[in-house]
Amino acid sequence: METILKTEDLKKSYRIGKMAVPALRGVSLEIKKGEFVAIMGPSGCGKSTLLHLLGGLLSPTSGTIIIDGEDISSVSDARRTDIRRRKIGFVFQRFNLFPTLTAEGNLKLAERIHSGNGGGSHANRREVLRLLKLEDKMHHKPLEMSGGEQQRVALARAVINNPAIILADEPTGNLDSENSQIVLEMFRKLNSEFGQTIIMITHNPEAAAFCSRTINMRDGHIVES
Repeated sequence: METILKTEDLKKSYRIGKMAVPALRGVSLEIKKGEFVAIMGPSGCGKSTLLHLLGGLLSPTSGTIIIDGEDISSVSDARRTDIRRRKIGFVFQRFNLFPTLTAEGNLKLAERIHSGNGGGSHANRREVLRLLKLEDKMHHKPLEMSGGEQQRVALARAVINNPAIILADEPTGNLDSENSQIVLEMFRKLNSEFGQTIIMITHNPEAAAFCSRTINMRDGHIVES
């Protein structure tokens, strides 16, 4: 199976005053195209830092990150942004929706950022929202929706442009069991039927059970995969 994402001896430290505080201490991993992977570990072990590095939101202190054959750790910020825009979809615990836009408006904005011209169709947006049981919320703004509905809109926004990789940071952390099940079933469908590679940070063993592989982290290291 083709490797879509790989890191080698990835390290990241944060500067606090005159001190360098390590968050990652040499992470090497390989993820195949079409895998659904959970990353688990205690708070502060480096999970979110790793996910932000994989998505090009942070630059590593040292080491390499290769996405679809390209080393994003050695390219310009503009090039890294372009790779992120074209190949990666993000789902965060905080929904980060634009409050003045409807559900469809948030999806249209994601399409515009992806393509530069707002391409995409109303029918496609409706279908993605239908799969997430949100078709009747197309014209609702975030404050007119429940937290679970907002997270499902955030997931729809992440997948609307069919990215090669979806990175999800505790996507069910703020959801009740019913909405968690809907989100996780959608991830499973995207993975099994559409072959999308999904990397999900979670504290929840029940959520991790949806994945095909679990990577465990502790103190900035991978301790088990």
